[in-house]
Amino acid sequence: MRLRLKAGEGGGLTLAFVGPLVVYVIAFLVLPTLMLLAEAFSGKHGLTLKYVAALGQGQTVIAFRNSLVLSALAALVGVTAGGIAAYLVLRPGVPRGVRSLVTSFSAVAANFAGVPLAFAFIATLGSLGIITVWLKSAGVDLYGMGFSLYSLPGLVLVYAYFQIPLMIIVFTPALEALRLEWREAAENLGASAFDYWRHVGLPILLPSLLSAFILLFGNAFSAYATPYALTSGIVALVPVEISNVLSGNVMISQQTGAALALGMIVVMVGVMGVYALAARRIGRWGRR
Repeated sequence: MRLRLKAGEGGGLTLAFVGPLVVYVIAFLVLPTLMLLAEAFSGKHGLTLKYVAALGQGQTVIAFRNSLVLSALAALVGVTAGGIAAYLVLRPGVPRGVRSLVTSFSAVAANFAGVPLAFAFIATLGSLGIITVWLKSAGVDLYGMGFSLYSLPGLVLVYAYFQIPLMIIVFTPALEALRLEWREAAENLGASAFDYWRHVGLPILLPSLLSAFILLFGNAFSAYATPYALTSGIVALVPVEISNVLSGNVMISQQTGAALALGMIVVMVGVMGVYALAARRIGRWGRR
């Protein structure tokens, strides 16, 4: 009787905490997705593929291509630079104050985005920014050399400001999980530092690296305020195109906006599927 009572109490406690989360997910994730799906395939005369088919035309293709390229490059820069920074901070001999400083800065910078970040970069590296003017007076004309903050490379640079700190935050626990005994064992067997990272360290960290890449990709793929404030729509991106629908652009139907949002969901589901397959293969390789 006591065991049954405790089990029942545990089930009720779990339901009390998990139930609101399930309701929240259904209300703000499942139902909106179903509504987008229904709206993307609905027209004046019922079911239609007109708006979904429009995703393969003109400006929409350019927007998806730009978003994919921008997100992939921003995620790659974040994973590479952030991973190296996290490793350097965690190396033996580094003062604890440095780690605390980097962690604190990363926690702030990872959430510093949107219009304030765009304004900060315009004031710094814009055509009349402080650094741009200073370099020009020193004989280095960034914009004369082809650089532009209001382009895809410029957006990658801006995104790196919050992507790299986010990578440091999410990747630090994975680096801390590497045991010192593994490296000592490899060195005792004659392995160099390169051999250790190639055969031990990186294979262990690879799932974490893939997870971090997916997180950074999704973070960049869904960003809206920063690119819109920085480029004013000059660079076609999917979130900006959806904004054009929501802002009342009479040239674009509401169903087109739903189709664009559905396309973003499909892209993220596809990326997650690739990650799942890669993680499964890595797991099989790691068990050999």
